[in-house]
Amino acid sequence: MKKIMIATGATLLAIATTLFAQAPETTAKKMKAIVMHQYGGPEVLRYEEAPRPEPNDDQVLIKIMAASVNPVDVAIRSGKYAEYFHTTLPLIPGMDAAGVVEKVGSKIKRLKPGDPVYAFFTLRGEGGYAEYAVARENEVAPKPATISFEEAAAVPAVGSTAWQALIDAGHLQADQTVLIHGGSGGVGHMAIQIARARGARVIATASSANQDFMRKLGADQTIDYAKTKFEDAVKDVDLVLDAVGGETLERSYGVVKKGGTIVTIAGEPDQSALDAHGIRGVSISAAPKSETFAELTRLIEAGKLKPVVTKLFPLAEVAKAQEQIATRHTTGKIVLQVAASPKS
Repeated sequence: MKKIMIATGATLLAIATTLFAQAPETTAKKMKAIVMHQYGGPEVLRYEEAPRPEPNDDQVLIKIMAASVNPVDVAIRSGKYAEYFHTTLPLIPGMDAAGVVEKVGSKIKRLKPGDPVYAFFTLRGEGGYAEYAVARENEVAPKPATISFEEAAAVPAVGSTAWQALIDAGHLQADQTVLIHGGSGGVGHMAIQIARARGARVIATASSANQDFMRKLGADQTIDYAKTKFEDAVKDVDLVLDAVGGETLERSYGVVKKGGTIVTIAGEPDQSALDAHGIRGVSISAAPKSETFAELTRLIEAGKLKPVVTKLFPLAEVAKAQEQIATRHTTGKIVLQVAASPKS
């Protein structure tokens, strides 16, 4: 005869407690984010609930206050740079942001919870279009004390690009002359100010509407590309920073003095053209570096570099923000407001 086991109430409670303790965590923290489940047009940017990330030992968890919108975001959304950036779907995009440290991994020494920071994301993980994001320590720096979170969010990607193009790759020195194409855009408006702070003479190109804007930033000479061919107004410059590419890059070889340099962020220099003119050419893609953050912060806090935010969108309206930046006719920076910023 089979024995029938009858569990008492206490036994059942003990079993239930054990099973509950062994069950997987089902209450993972959530956040609002812009999530891409496929590549394509603005419609693939979905504002939805997503798991809140947790930092690894070498990472920082940031509560995002504001995130920047960059032209490269549009290319990433299309899938054009999926292989280059090693992006995988689903993806939270966004190259840079500013916020407050929420949590740090055990190997993080420079930062602590509560620190205001700005960050440049590589997108090998998730990006800044979210309420929270994680980053490695070299991708994060203390926020400059003299600017808001919205302004700080506008700095990391374009500021790093401008600095690394002009200084690291272009070796710009005081009293040299630099020609900056696209001087009113995100990279361009930072580059004008960095070059001025370096003591260089600055010539910048943009549309008619942005001539005064570039002069206020410190450009010594401005060129309206709709009215004047820059090659008719400029010659023998030491350095060209090209943020436009295409025909603009092709026409730039002849305005650089022998031994000078072209740095482009919008294409690949033609080596035969470089050789014919006796100049050097470099194509760069900026990367987060602690030393670059330090230089940008130094200039900002000295009042020599000011990010210009011309449009602020709520996070949920990111598609509108990207549609605007895709026109390639924005002035300064477009920023997404993710949360109400505390006093900075």
